[in-house]
Amino acid sequence: QEKRVQVSPPLTRGPSAFIPENEVMQANGLDERTNLLVEEYSTSGRLDNITQVMSIHTQYLESFLRSQFYMLRMDGPLPLPYRHYIAIMAAARHQCSYLINMHVDEFLKTGGIAEWLNGLEYIPQRLKNLNEINKLLAHRPWLITKEHIQKLVKTGENNWSLPELVHAVVLLAHYHALASFVFGSGINPERDPDTSNGVRLIAVNNFCVCDLANDNNIENASLTSSNFGIADSLSELEALMERMKRLQEDKEDEEASQEEMATRFEKEKKESLLVISGGICVFPIPFVSFDDEIVSTDVSRYIEDPGFGYKDFARRGEDHLPTFRAQDYTWENHGFSLVNRLYSDIGHLLDEKFRMVYNLTYNTMATHEDVDTTTLRRALFNYVHCMYGIRYDDYDYGEVNQLLERSLKVYIKTVTCYPERTTKRMYDSYWRQFKHSEKVHVNLLLMEARMQAELLYALRAITRHLT
Repeated sequence: QEKRVQVSPPLTRGPSAFIPENEVMQANGLDERTNLLVEEYSTSGRLDNITQVMSIHTQYLESFLRSQFYMLRMDGPLPLPYRHYIAIMAAARHQCSYLINMHVDEFLKTGGIAEWLNGLEYIPQRLKNLNEINKLLAHRPWLITKEHIQKLVKTGENNWSLPELVHAVVLLAHYHALASFVFGSGINPERDPDTSNGVRLIAVNNFCVCDLANDNNIENASLTSSNFGIADSLSELEALMERMKRLQEDKEDEEASQEEMATRFEKEKKESLLVISGGICVFPIPFVSFDDEIVSTDVSRYIEDPGFGYKDFARRGEDHLPTFRAQDYTWENHGFSLVNRLYSDIGHLLDEKFRMVYNLTYNTMATHEDVDTTTLRRALFNYVHCMYGIRYDDYDYGEVNQLLERSLKVYIKTVTCYPERTTKRMYDSYWRQFKHSEKVHVNLLLMEARMQAELLYALRAITRHLT
């Protein structure tokens, strides 16, 4: 099928290459509620691998499916084929062939012009004009200015209305973040009974050279984590619990000054820029530079400037990532009302999804019960925002350093900024005593934190354009 992106078949069965199939099935039992949700909100009309993995957290899945269905199917400023083409453009920024193929199908089903699938030179100019904002949102959203917005809404016959642009921005941010979830959770290609070998030509992750060089394929990758020994990972868990308890107690004793809080944020931001994605590769093998990453021609037809990616300012001697003080432009007070005004009801749906993942807890950590995980969830969410230069005045960034060990930071940085480089080894290397369902929760938090960060920068630029 020439329009599909060709990839190799998966190396493991089940919806995820990182999570054993029986664990996904046990965790959710694919209960009646999940099936009802899929019937009501699935755009493809079937239970795909993303939905299966997410259904480990059914409460969250409901708000995710509802908001995605609204963006793709319900009344809105953009025609249906445009919505799916924008999803393809967004997924292509991270070479996410899983999502590209899914939306190639949907694009054609909703009446899209097949010729557009030959590449960007075949699409209308106004869609082409989204290339710049797609690229910036995906990799360096802090560079988006009101001038980018003005250019899109004032280009004569190819201009975008503000409601259309907000719809497009929400879709772009949603699919950049969803690519993070796909790669972070090792989502496998779909199995299709209509093909001879049962596998449709959809995605599989690009494994990092250290995995391949050590014959560390998916089947045996989990063995590497056993080197650490159960005692080590248990003591790691106890140490984390102890640090959480101490932070709780310290909070009650003393508050750091605003100056000290600002210093801690800058220190954490600088350190986050120095966390090297793939830095977990410890074997003496040739290291491949990702600056010249090879993008398959199938994916590259949907992107402009494939070499453009997240930049580590601290290492490249450029200006530092400008700090975005969250208090000056918050989702609750600014973004929510703007997005709701220009694209009615999406604000409520996104807000529910952000709150759901942020507050989601079962009060457990690995084998422990009755644990308050608030500090840990907040550290994960705020660390993602920190990598995007967003600072909360009322948060002590010293907590991030105490709660997130290096292997987890490498994983977060990779999944959030370069998801296509995520490997099973990275997934296995952190929180070795935790359940897979807890790691899926981490991926949901990273996905939503990333989406919110992109939206804050884009909506702030739109607000500045309006004022």
